[in-house]
Amino acid sequence: MLRWKRNLWVLWIGVFFTAASFSMVIPFLPIFLLQIGVNEHTELWSGLLFSSAFFAGAIASPFWGRMADKYGRKPMIVRAGFALFIIYTLMAFVTNPYQILGLRLMQGLLSGFIPGAIALIGTNTPSNKVGYALSLISSASASGGILGPLLGGGIAHLVGNRWAFASAGIIVFFSTLLIIFWVIEENFTPSKEKGSVKNDFKIALNNRPFMLVLILTVVTSCSVMTIEPVLPLYIVKLGGSTDKASLLAGVVFSLPGIASALFAPVWGKWADKVGFQRVLFIGLLGGGLGTLAQILFSQIWGFSMIRFVFGIFFCAVYPALNGLVVKSTPDDFRGRAFSLNQTANQIGGMTGPMIGGFLGGIFPIQSVFIVTGVLLLVATGMAYWNANDLNSARKRKVSPVK
Repeated sequence: MLRWKRNLWVLWIGVFFTAASFSMVIPFLPIFLLQIGVNEHTELWSGLLFSSAFFAGAIASPFWGRMADKYGRKPMIVRAGFALFIIYTLMAFVTNPYQILGLRLMQGLLSGFIPGAIALIGTNTPSNKVGYALSLISSASASGGILGPLLGGGIAHLVGNRWAFASAGIIVFFSTLLIIFWVIEENFTPSKEKGSVKNDFKIALNNRPFMLVLILTVVTSCSVMTIEPVLPLYIVKLGGSTDKASLLAGVVFSLPGIASALFAPVWGKWADKVGFQRVLFIGLLGGGLGTLAQILFSQIWGFSMIRFVFGIFFCAVYPALNGLVVKSTPDDFRGRAFSLNQTANQIGGMTGPMIGGFLGGIFPIQSVFIVTGVLLLVATGMAYWNANDLNSARKRKVSPVK
């Protein structure tokens, strides 16, 4: 087997289990808050906890990106994996929301497993296979997102959320061991540039296609994360059951992931043929309309079906954005490019939960779906009106992989 293919499949397994560990604990934080006695301002607390890790990550990502270009992407993946193992394990022992907040800040400052894997794949994959490879990694994340809520919800239902947290830590530990022993970063030339994070931002500002990708990433991430803090509570309201809340939320959370696991590779192969911009446009349009359609259903089954349809389209978005990062940046800037993209993702992820928690605490939860859908449609318009600039990224040469 070619080395880039072996790396791809080993990273697929690592990303799968890391995504599973993440989704075993994060979607259930609002419910866990209720269980530890946070009965007032739950939506606001939930939004703060979701946002805190993204805030810390937005600050730390450019630094880790520079370290990745200097020392390699694999060491950064391993570092992030061990950090997540410690944080998730400690999460099993928290007794108040302030401790959760501290651990979430640590998670943002020290993590970066999946972005590191994406950067390594983007640099160590032949250019004509990048779309397929990135979509496959996206399907790993989605498949882990399927297993995680189901496993986490099942464990929480049987023995409590604390055991779910501890199990997540063990899973990410074994994911990290896989990377240590089986991934070889072949196509890596250490950056000798003695610049700074400030200089990296200046380079990005002078690259219009890349800047457009960063802006679209902020808007997209913000729109998606707006709904995350209130979605478990909304699912419980539709289902009419509180004793099985974690299990029900886990099942519905998994539906977009199932759609992504099935359709992401299809979108990736098509992107290699027609270009990432067209796939991005279709994914954003379908995601926006699918989000707005969710407010039309007041029963859990109809809501679940439209969540699945939403997942079919939206799974095209992030692989397309990652592909545009690869196409618009040179190899020796790739680690920093993905770290800046991660910062954009974190900024959107930080802003979104705050908006969602605020709206969900004051207005009906349906208003959060409306805001989310509108933001995705705004991103759709940006992708359409800047199609020429995004397509020009395809003309930038990427060093061939031997």
